[in-house]
Amino acid sequence: MGRLDGKVAVITGGASGIGAATAELFIAEGASVVIGDMQAEVGEETAGRLGERCAFVPCDVTKEEQVAALVDEAVKRFGRLDVIFNNAGFGGAMGPVESISSEDYDITMDVLLKGVFYGMKHAAPVMKAQGSGSIISTASICGLTAGVGAHLYTAAKAAVISLTESVANELAEQAVRVNCICPGFIATPLFAGKPLGSAGQEAAQATLDKIRPKQENAQPMHRMGEPLDIAKAALFLASDDSEWITGHAMVVDGGFMTGKPWRKQASWLTEPHPIRLYRPEGR
Repeated sequence: MGRLDGKVAVITGGASGIGAATAELFIAEGASVVIGDMQAEVGEETAGRLGERCAFVPCDVTKEEQVAALVDEAVKRFGRLDVIFNNAGFGGAMGPVESISSEDYDITMDVLLKGVFYGMKHAAPVMKAQGSGSIISTASICGLTAGVGAHLYTAAKAAVISLTESVANELAEQAVRVNCICPGFIATPLFAGKPLGSAGQEAAQATLDKIRPKQENAQPMHRMGEPLDIAKAALFLASDDSEWITGHAMVVDGGFMTGKPWRKQASWLTEPHPIRLYRPEGR
């Protein structure tokens, strides 16, 4: 018996990386899944590999009608919608604040924030009518602290966390849960900075193989995060195991947010030292 038996899920950005790992895990746990992505070739390959309980629909999350169509397809094909995982994303605009154009600002916020909003907006009425559901979004540790990611990525992910809390408050009345996941450094094509499509996936894997040994030192837990680490968190939030959890930003970062890894701390902190008690003269 799977933890998601009989449930239906939509996953944006589901063709590769975190989305594909989550789709595979959800199906293994009994769910039927509709994945949406701009990568048509990779999306079709992923859905084909995952079998008859997985369907692919091309989806640009910056287009409201395409997100609505993704939700509609899940309901039409499988009869209901229990989970939506608003996962699609990219790195967005980079560089100093004065170098960011209005066009780069718009596309960054459209993908990272508006895409999440559209997913929430179109999943909400279906789930409210059912009296149940789980809305999950991919935020980031960048939304919790500055200096980790680019300016607009940081701002957008902070907004995803805030939107999660606000919508959770509204939809709790209908037993619809709204949570987000804040990944740390995860070995995905996005992190590798490679282009879309099958060739990009292959290039990303080669790049990630080089990055992992260096990146493993970034967090206290001595390895880089993998897509499956986030998929497992999404499984918990999608399942009935989290039925009394809403408005929560779940940090999955190998301990990054706890601070500098212990192995990198100064020796005065990590090595044992005898306590020298203060004793007033004459005592």
